[in-house]
Amino acid sequence: MSKRLLTLALSVLTLGALTTAVAEAGESPVVRTDSGPVRGVITSEYRSFQGIPFAAPPVGDLRWRPPRRPAPWTAVRDATKPGPRCAQAAGLGSAPSDTEDCLYLNVIGPARPAHKPRPVMVWVHGGGFTGGAGSDYDLKRLALGGDVVVVSVNYRLGAFGFFGHPELGRDSGAFGLEDQQAALRWVQRNARAFGGDPRNVTLFGESAGGMSTCAQLTSPSAAGLFHRAIIQSGPCTLSWPDGGFFPGVPAGTPYRPRADVEKDGAAAAAKLGCADVACLRRLPVKDLVNEQLASPAFDTAVLPEDPAAALRAGRFTRVPVLTGVTRDEARLFVALFPGHPFTEEHYQELLRSGFGDKAPLVAAEYPSAKHGGPAMAFADAMTDRIWGCPEVEAQKLLSARTRTFGYEFADRDAPALFPPPAGMRSGASHGSELAYLSDLVGVPVELKPAQQKLAAQMIQYWTRFARTGNPNAEGLPKWHSTPKVQSLAPGKIAPVDLAAVHKCGFWAGL
Repeated sequence: MSKRLLTLALSVLTLGALTTAVAEAGESPVVRTDSGPVRGVITSEYRSFQGIPFAAPPVGDLRWRPPRRPAPWTAVRDATKPGPRCAQAAGLGSAPSDTEDCLYLNVIGPARPAHKPRPVMVWVHGGGFTGGAGSDYDLKRLALGGDVVVVSVNYRLGAFGFFGHPELGRDSGAFGLEDQQAALRWVQRNARAFGGDPRNVTLFGESAGGMSTCAQLTSPSAAGLFHRAIIQSGPCTLSWPDGGFFPGVPAGTPYRPRADVEKDGAAAAAKLGCADVACLRRLPVKDLVNEQLASPAFDTAVLPEDPAAALRAGRFTRVPVLTGVTRDEARLFVALFPGHPFTEEHYQELLRSGFGDKAPLVAAEYPSAKHGGPAMAFADAMTDRIWGCPEVEAQKLLSARTRTFGYEFADRDAPALFPPPAGMRSGASHGSELAYLSDLVGVPVELKPAQQKLAAQMIQYWTRFARTGNPNAEGLPKWHSTPKVQSLAPGKIAPVDLAAVHKCGFWAGL
């Protein structure tokens, strides 16, 4: 899984008065949050605030407890640099961290005063629920290009965010999701102080962030905390076959029953020599950070049921949704498989692992010769099976009950986030759309002129949707609501039949 979410209380300063005063004084802006004042950075274009605590540090006895409000402060707090990353091991494009004190968020918006509060977009980062940080994304282009306020958040990851144990009750295995809701509640209380509208909040994210957005869409306790949702590469109905995501990974979905998560947690506790949670809370971060415990649990207080089941039953918050995938999602994951360059025998072995006696049918539908080699054939098959067809189902379920806009990012010449192995081309792989919406901190990406135009169009689509619940705007190619899906490629924005592109008739019959 790729490595990778508001009723005003009080605000003392309005955006217009604050910006004018700051500009005249030539100083960094100071904004008073409900916990205390923060000083960020102002330029002629934007105002940026980083490292603002939205919850108390989840350390010591607060490890594996629901997030609590941060302690208030009176002195002006520096908000010119990000807070620490949540505890995580080193991963693909992800720096390691041994810090549990990590529940911070970042806010960026235009510097110029606005006549009315701006829409707020709350970004939940991806990283397989094990890595990443809100500060990995410089969302300035989105904020300025769409005239919105953008908030990026951290949330507890891996064993710190999704550990389950029978002693932890109905919060077990879902602390990272609770953190995201705490950030959304912070936005409700503080949006106006930063020029944002708490009555117009869009929750959006990619990969694990998209799956988080789907979870929040089906979480009763998140209702009212956001008013639109954008799900990038995280369809609520996503599932995979044995070995489809990575060799040795059994068939599954992103979300698991609390009982199973608690069983894995109890086994991890025994391995670590702990008989109870009190002992586990005394362990140092290094003893826990490599535990492979990263599946959000349902049958929990924050997530009562599996989001896929909730979607199928129509139990989700009725807000407009923009949702989609990339054309070649699985190429990123298959590129990380061992054994490159793939042989035909290796390809057939992977198919047998995932599909048993039906493997020959898949091989006939995805012959190596027509897909650029064995690795490419397997990646294309997994793109359709794991991502494309679940996305088609999710769009159908959503659109039956709320206004839904589907897309497919289809720039197969998008800059690769890392060099592909021999025998593979990256295409429009998982995460390839990110550089079109945001600058990726520490990852230099150069877009060609046609790609820059597409990036500007996507920013207009995303932010227009955040403003109105509809991505259409003057000067943009018409975007129809589902079942039509908008294909996004340089100079080629047009409707596409997603089910046909991803051979969903074949997969349904399999």
